[in-house]
Amino acid sequence: MARYIGPKSRISRKFGEAIYGPDKVLARRNFPPGQHGQNKRRKTSEYGIQLKEKQKAKYTYGVLERQFRNLFEKASRTKGIKGEVLLQFLESRLDNVVFRLGMSPTRAGARQLVGHKHITVDGAVVNIPSYMVKPGQIVAVREKNKSMEVITESLSGFNHSKYPWLEWDDSSMSGKFLHMPDRADIPENIKEQLIVELYSK
Repeated sequence: MARYIGPKSRISRKFGEAIYGPDKVLARRNFPPGQHGQNKRRKTSEYGIQLKEKQKAKYTYGVLERQFRNLFEKASRTKGIKGEVLLQFLESRLDNVVFRLGMSPTRAGARQLVGHKHITVDGAVVNIPSYMVKPGQIVAVREKNKSMEVITESLSGFNHSKYPWLEWDDSSMSGKFLHMPDRADIPENIKEQLIVELYSK
């Protein structure tokens, strides 16, 4: 499946936020990329603002348009506030849960761990990054991969208490997905209502 593999700093500068984590380039050049990046731009339309918010969410979670649209349609059929339910679905993706548990410092790295069969869900290997983890399920590092340097380095000193919907067991290198996260607990700076308005047109 196609993925964005270009410069991450360019995307962060486009949105004016370090959506992939700390960004030295963004700190030095806090303006949009391109030769006209520092020029004053025309006022963005309402549609443009909504579209930008959707793109930011897609880049943040590493989801392509079709997947994102499908998740929104599923959220629309689910009881609750559409925007919040959409973010909950994005947070419950296996690659995101692996990232939140600290097994990888980035979502892209977490997706690779899942794809290379280093992760299990309830004891069974799952290599589908978009797999939706359900409350009560256990996400763990596969037994033979527990000594992988990339995983042990990422877990070293990681604060597992910052995500209240996840519970970490250091001895088994596993985490339990306790419940869907509350919107207030999701740290991403995404205005989900703008995405709802965009898809509702």
